Amino acid sequence: MTFDPTTLRRADYGFFGPDSPSWKIWTAPTAVIGFQRAVALEFFDPFLTASVSDTAKIYSDPRTRLDMTFAYFLIVAIGDTPTAIKASEHLMELHARSTGIEPVTGRRYSPNNPETQLWIHLTGWHSVLKAYEMFGPGQLSTEEENRYWAECAVAAELQTCNPKDVPRTREGVQEYFENVRPRLCTTERALDGMHQMLFTSPKHGAGLTYALGARLLATASIATLPKWMRRLGQFDQWRLIDLLVRPAGRILVWLFTLFNKRGLILAAPIIAPMAGKILEQHVKMEPPATLETRSPADARALYGTQNRRAVPAAG
Repeated sequence: MTFDPTTLRRADYGFFGPDSPSWKIWTAPTAVIGFQRAVALEFFDPFLTASVSDTAKIYSDPRTRLDMTFAYFLIVAIGDTPTAIKASEHLMELHARSTGIEPVTGRRYSPNNPETQLWIHLTGWHSVLKAYEMFGPGQLSTEEENRYWAECAVAAELQTCNPKDVPRTREGVQEYFENVRPRLCTTERALDGMHQMLFTSPKHGAGLTYALGARLLATASIATLPKWMRRLGQFDQWRLIDLLVRPAGRILVWLFTLFNKRGLILAAPIIAPMAGKILEQHVKMEPPATLETRSPADARALYGTQNRRAVPAAG
């Protein structure tokens, strides 16, 4: 996915706008922690693991995978609607080319499958909020949180998720994770992908700086996870680390906020350069041509270039 940062907010305020909880959560320094968590958790879906293993360079370039995925989520959350629609269409087109057989179940996979897309979407939005709560200012007000999950459902419209399947409350999200738990699993390839994302080695091509940054973030990411996920992913850590990382992480995030909004730019580029450019453009806050938000349906009608592709269910 290519991205021109000068087009980020040229047309409008996107789907949510400056006063939205999505803008606040997705542009906090804690989003970097949350998104490392999200990309690691994606591998619990065996069909997504098969797709990534067959087509992506996760094992030689974990930084690019994290960066491009993070960039897409940021564009949808804070970009203008033409940019978001373009990014969505590009991603769906790439996914449409990636189909095959998942080796454990013997069933066909497609990354555009609605169940897989819902797992990707909810792990992203939930992980970023979880990191914000644990290492940032804390829980949102009830009103803000309800609005955040409503905005999560709006953002899901740019993927192949069935709108009726997208939970709109914290309780609904927790119920989703309980319901989906029986089909989550790990394979040798899944464990390789998760551990590569969390415990990157400099020899894997991402560089020493990224490897050190990823490992530091991993202590915070793992601390946000329940024990069953850590056991399943074989990346648990000592309880003492959990106890120490929370205050240390909150202090570090607070130090970034001393730079006001520019703290965003300092937090992201080491781990995710493209996402850092998006955040830098966001900080400039130049007003768009139209000072309003649009729905995904309206934006697709205005700026879409293709109909949403019919996607076969895995099976």
